[in-house]
Amino acid sequence: MEFETRAIHAGQDPDPTTGAVTVPIYATSTYAQAAPGKHAGYEYSRTDNPTRHALAEALTSLEGGAGTIVTASGMAATSLIGWSLKPGDHVVLPDDAYGGTYRFFAKVLSRHGVEFTAADLTNTDGLKKAIRPNTEIVWTETPTNPLLRISDISALSEVTHEAGAALVVDNTFATPYLQQPIALGADLVLHSTTKYMGGHSDVVGGAIVAADADVLDGLRFLENATGPIAGPFDAYLVLRGVKTLGVRMDRHSFNALMVARFLEADDRVERVIYPGLASHPHHGLASRQMKNFGGMVSFIPKGGPEKAAAVTMNTELFFLAESLGGVESLIEVPAAMTHMSVVGTALEVPEDLVRLSVGIEHVDDLISDLDRALGAT
Repeated sequence: MEFETRAIHAGQDPDPTTGAVTVPIYATSTYAQAAPGKHAGYEYSRTDNPTRHALAEALTSLEGGAGTIVTASGMAATSLIGWSLKPGDHVVLPDDAYGGTYRFFAKVLSRHGVEFTAADLTNTDGLKKAIRPNTEIVWTETPTNPLLRISDISALSEVTHEAGAALVVDNTFATPYLQQPIALGADLVLHSTTKYMGGHSDVVGGAIVAADADVLDGLRFLENATGPIAGPFDAYLVLRGVKTLGVRMDRHSFNALMVARFLEADDRVERVIYPGLASHPHHGLASRQMKNFGGMVSFIPKGGPEKAAAVTMNTELFFLAESLGGVESLIEVPAAMTHMSVVGTALEVPEDLVRLSVGIEHVDDLISDLDRALGAT
């Protein structure tokens, strides 16, 4: 079956009891057993829940993995992978990682003896310089947040596996509709399902898709032991969002490209960053590795940080807010919002950088909104 069909049907057969075509919200903490230890596959909802299980089955199908862990947030998924490490282990992070990812490794796991190095992962030379004998994980985002750099997943996978490490790909920005990391050699794929997978800015969630069943079993043990699970209603909301992922990503990508072209042609803008533009340094790689270029656009207006802030405060359709991936458009200044945790580090982002999450409104309205905001003083 094709992607769009699996997004609607994988793990989502009609309910065998009632025939309901939508997976029910199983709002239960526990399950009756026929005899001690004899149950119908469910015993306690921290361990598993039918609604969460259906979402896991759907995501496994879409990412092409061996199985999926569904968590309470993207950072819960990140933490679960992090807690699989031990003191003395080393992690390579991109030098343009999401601020929350950096914060977890720098401020939490480092206190438990886990080491990390931030490196340029847009080329294998950067990885080769950063990798160590004790490297257990190479962690990449592609596109990265918020500078939208692209990493060659296949090339990183070769270097990572030669070193005996595992490659983790944060696929939040691309989604499995636009990019298939496991098919390119990734060992684990991570999502903040809060974003495009949910798609409606009404749920917080995360997921880890594993390429290997044994690795999945280890993560399932940690999931049950530490409990960072998604509740059934949250799993239901993400499952609902997944059904329309393909059509939404087509529209996000189209709108983002039109917005990026408008900004690139505007003399009030210093620089536009979007993988779908020929001016992007990794445009060729993105064209080969991705089906389309996604809904995220970053740009630097002329006028410095003050102008960047003014633009974000003068849009009407682009809401000034953190997060991304919803049907509505959002705008922010990462240095003052989502990436404050990396200020003063090697991962610091420009103060005048503006990040757009381009929604699925009519693109002419979005361009008019940005045009007005760029003209504001």
